[in-house]
Amino acid sequence: MDITQPAPPPVAGETRPAGAVRRAVRELALVAVLFLAYKAGRLAVAGRSATARSNGERIWWLERLLHLPNEAAVQAPLLVHELPVRLANCYYAYVHFPATALCLIWLYLRHPVHYRWLRRALAALTAAALALHVLVPLAPPRMTALTGLVDTGSRYGPAVYGPPEADTLSNQYAAMPSLHVGWAVAVAVALVTVTAGRWRWLWLAHPLLTLLVVVGTGNHYWLDGVVAVVLLGLILAVLPRPGVPRRPPDPPAPAARLRPHVVPPPRRPGGAGRRRSPRTPSAADGRLRPPRRG
Repeated sequence: MDITQPAPPPVAGETRPAGAVRRAVRELALVAVLFLAYKAGRLAVAGRSATARSNGERIWWLERLLHLPNEAAVQAPLLVHELPVRLANCYYAYVHFPATALCLIWLYLRHPVHYRWLRRALAALTAAALALHVLVPLAPPRMTALTGLVDTGSRYGPAVYGPPEADTLSNQYAAMPSLHVGWAVAVAVALVTVTAGRWRWLWLAHPLLTLLVVVGTGNHYWLDGVVAVVLLGLILAVLPRPGVPRRPPDPPAPAARLRPHVVPPPRRPGGAGRRRSPRTPSAADGRLRPPRRG
């Protein structure tokens, strides 16, 4: 007799490559969307260089009103020797993207939950920053004559940006907020969260050094980093924390069960209702016994 057997279910290992490919494509699509949004922001600020420089002067005076330290106080020690300023330029050019990418890859392989948390935070921060870059174009200190800062990249190298008018790859009028500082803080928070021990707090050196570098090289104001940290704090406050499952909704309360009403039997007067032990005879039983013979 011919018996048709059902096909065996697919092995879990056969679906893993397809799932990994889909996740990789999704991540690449997210990066492509952010890059296209960045390019759109670059086109939106074209021809607004005068407005960007005017906004840079306003930020400079606002920092003086807030008694923030002068950015020139950070740049001056770097200009004493050529080696420190070159190191600062290299850190600005070669550490920002690779450090973020390495952190994301490591979290993707070892801590997937924290990877998704960091990816969402970076995507939200980048989207908010791109909106501000379009709405409020801002020239960096190195392009604002009022600051007196030097463009260390173009003078000492390595240079990241070319002439603003001929630069079609980057938006040089996007100083506020500083994504260098915002991404560095997000990476440090994620690494502090997933690592253990008191040495994990050394990850905070990355955003601190990044802040000093972006200010010392004339690429950002102090307030650029402050705004980036505030935006990141608001985003992290809204996102659910990794590793903390969401509380499921309380199930509906079951209907109350009605117990049958049981009427207890009536009690006899005089305690007659008490049950006597069959081994203990009463006085009335002794009187009713017949007399013994002989």
